[in-house]
Amino acid sequence: MDTTARNLFSAYLRRVQDELQSGNATERTHYSALKALVESIQPEVKASVEPKRIECGAPDFIVTRGNIPLGYIEAKDVGAPLLKAERSNQLKRYFASLPNIILTDFITFRWYFDGNLTDESKVGRVGRDNRIKADADGVEKTYRLLTGFLEKEYPSVGTSGDLAERMARLAHLCRETIVSTFNVEDKAGSLHAQLEAFRDNLIPDLKPEDFADMYAQTIAYGLFAARCECENPKRFSRREAAYLIPKTNPFLREFFDHVAGPKLDSRIEWGVDDLVELLRRADMAEVLREFGKRTRREDPVVHFYETFLKAYDPKVREMRGVYYTPEPVVSYIVRSIDHVLKSEFDRPDGLADPGVYILDPACGTSTFLFEVIKHIYEHLQGKGQAGVWDNYVEKHLLPRLFGFELLMAPYAVAHLKLSLLLKELGYKFKSDERINIYLTNSLEEAMKKSQVFFARFISEEANTAAAIKKDLPIMVVLGNPPYSGISANRGDWITALLRDYYQVDGKPLGEKKTWLQDDYVKFIRFAQWRIEQTGHGIVGYISNHAYLDNPTFRGI
Repeated sequence: MDTTARNLFSAYLRRVQDELQSGNATERTHYSALKALVESIQPEVKASVEPKRIECGAPDFIVTRGNIPLGYIEAKDVGAPLLKAERSNQLKRYFASLPNIILTDFITFRWYFDGNLTDESKVGRVGRDNRIKADADGVEKTYRLLTGFLEKEYPSVGTSGDLAERMARLAHLCRETIVSTFNVEDKAGSLHAQLEAFRDNLIPDLKPEDFADMYAQTIAYGLFAARCECENPKRFSRREAAYLIPKTNPFLREFFDHVAGPKLDSRIEWGVDDLVELLRRADMAEVLREFGKRTRREDPVVHFYETFLKAYDPKVREMRGVYYTPEPVVSYIVRSIDHVLKSEFDRPDGLADPGVYILDPACGTSTFLFEVIKHIYEHLQGKGQAGVWDNYVEKHLLPRLFGFELLMAPYAVAHLKLSLLLKELGYKFKSDERINIYLTNSLEEAMKKSQVFFARFISEEANTAAAIKKDLPIMVVLGNPPYSGISANRGDWITALLRDYYQVDGKPLGEKKTWLQDDYVKFIRFAQWRIEQTGHGIVGYISNHAYLDNPTFRGI
């Protein structure tokens, strides 16, 4: 360590000592001294402190070089027990999510990389009179520790599983920050306005915690979708991502621009920027190659999503019922529908018939629509018509294939999954084409209008879906609807339709208790109503066996 570096530490210790001897020093009193020390060791580095951001769950210092996050520093008051702080829930969250972080009381420095203690040093000792006695060896070791911290490369990832887990940990930290920001924000703030927009247009009983889930996962999957489109990772940034999200998903582009683009709340952006850096350094070519390795038992895109949810929050995964639908089951239902179309409806081309409109009203990550596209592609190949694929997709496939989904993360994954499949099969999207998966509640009928900008594009998405649901001659309804014995879907429209199941031959069931309020029953009723509007068609669902076995389901 040269003389200049020694002088930096002498000046740092002198400032901390003077502040301690003033008699009213707190942890924040020493921020400026530590900031000056870090920025002096490497002048191109910036160590920023923003009280509002700290209040919402960010570490005390965010250290960057240009726009690239290098690491974080969490500071405690001089003499605070760092081992106790290390075991706190706050630090556990940081260690699980942030790869490069220092914990310090301004005298002792503990450096953690990827959640593991990498190095520790102590610049001196504080005496009873608050005088600091420097330790020459400790000062030199601290200089090396801080230099190593500033020069440490952000970990790169080369497998889809590793990327999903790291994305999940950062998204989880974003969720916690969003919840904290929401709690301290004025009710007229932007997060409150966005929550009300979703309540008014999609999910009336949406809780702030669930909204934070939706927000964080949308950011994560919006960035992931954008990174899949980025040819030059060195240029990948949060601002660039808003332009890279595929035009096949106009709603996600609009929503992402609002929540993660230039309008992103400054109290949240630090976590989002770490997600950007993770994706910037990911080997996306290898990740996408893995996405192409399909087997009969596992779809790698859905596996990626399941891995993400498991690391993000297993309780959310269980609550949402996000479990992989086995491919053989999906294939059986799709092939059976195709067979019935040919044998009972005089449609020789089955699902490939341009007049057969198809809807999955609870499409999740689009497992069924994915299988439908594959089946149609194989059918055309078998007929020697592979050369017409581009024209067929544009004119006869995309205009009649629909999916509805209520949750943002599977909605984003569904778009990504079908986009990747069609590209893999050789289709090139036109600039104004979208994949017809819509963010909406299939069990709601009402058309909504909103003059508020943010709410307007949510209502427009739901209204387009409502028009599709009402007006198009849907002939096939398929999928794996959700199960929930105590359903939250109690809207007037589906409730009125469900009354038909509470009677047999015009007489009430007379049962004290039924399970007719289960979501899967409501989706069966929706499918029946939808086919009745067309006049003929097929329903192919995975469902609970109870409606076949239990007497209270005899109205179905």
